Amino acid sequence: MSAPPRRRERAADLLDLARGRRAGYLEDLRELVAIDSGSYDPDGVNQVADWVQERLLRTGFTVERVSLPAVGTFQAGDALVARKRGGLPSAEGGRRILLAGHMDTVFDRGTAQERPLTVHGSTAHGPGVSDDKGGLLAGLTALDILDEHGLTAYDELILLATPDEEIGSPASRPLIERIARDAHYGLGLECARENGDLVIGRKGVADFHITVTGRAAHAGIEPERGANAALSAAHLIVELQALNGRWDGVTVNVGTIRAGSRANIVCADAELRVEVRAATTADVRHVRRAIQEAAAHPAVPGTAIRVEQLDLCPPMEVTDTSRRMLDLARRAARSIGVTLGAATTGGVGDANLIAGTGVPTLDGLGPVGGADHTPQEWLDLTSVPQRVALLAALVAELGSATPR
Repeated sequence: MSAPPRRRERAADLLDLARGRRAGYLEDLRELVAIDSGSYDPDGVNQVADWVQERLLRTGFTVERVSLPAVGTFQAGDALVARKRGGLPSAEGGRRILLAGHMDTVFDRGTAQERPLTVHGSTAHGPGVSDDKGGLLAGLTALDILDEHGLTAYDELILLATPDEEIGSPASRPLIERIARDAHYGLGLECARENGDLVIGRKGVADFHITVTGRAAHAGIEPERGANAALSAAHLIVELQALNGRWDGVTVNVGTIRAGSRANIVCADAELRVEVRAATTADVRHVRRAIQEAAAHPAVPGTAIRVEQLDLCPPMEVTDTSRRMLDLARRAARSIGVTLGAATTGGVGDANLIAGTGVPTLDGLGPVGGADHTPQEWLDLTSVPQRVALLAALVAELGSATPR
């Protein structure tokens, strides 16, 4: 289906508006990058929240500031849930669109002073410039130009800004899932891949803690009375690593091993930490069953194996609806001269949690960037107007699109 002329004109108008905001975007980015906001620095994250909240209020959003409960000894900064009603109620076909970005970075306090934003040619460098301050700011800018252009054919826009994505969103996960359940579509504001691709799929991650119990004995006098948990664990490790390649795209990694206490004692206990990544929830289930089956038949007589799944970050699965969302994004991109690809990745983010509630989701809708989590982190400033216009055009298209 080809896009009607109205849509081509709208995308071009949005691109003009985005180009007019490029200088302001850079100055705003400089301010955001100058704020240290590591995940374990709630005061710094809250400074970013102050900035984002003020910006959203100026654009006509109502903003709920959420103080998240502590998780053990960890206290996250605040989350923001911003909402703006449109002119097309859901009863008349309007859709609720959730945009999600995060305010935290992986960098310690003091990094922003050591490495403030610098611009070399058309490339900006700085802590969090790509992950995710550049993407979060692109979302705010897209909302601005939608407002300026008077595009209100949606039921509701929701922007969710979280404080702990870089450490797996332990505090904000319940909030993310609660907000997502009311949305028709999810759009992640992580930056695009280095080649400009959006992200249409992210693997899920399941963590397992495996304990092996044996029987201690004197290793020199009566080893036959023992049951070596380390040897049993070693056999299990070989079995688990052999699961790689059994299902397409599934990875199994035994990441840590601990066993025994002294060299002259037959090892009585061992433990493993195992990570599984898979593109579908069904594949996660397949691997879990395979791990449990291997554990049920220990290689060393007298040993027993217990498997505990610690956590599951659900996959952001590729669905028919997310493919249709990608088609809309590609159509809007073509109208402003951009060829748009799509990728799947093993990395996880808040988009996984949104998609895990059943909401069709695209991610990587920020500008083009790369080298995340390193001193070389960069953002391509030439991509900013196009990506902002693309995001705004996609929101406008989805606002009245057929629901999943």
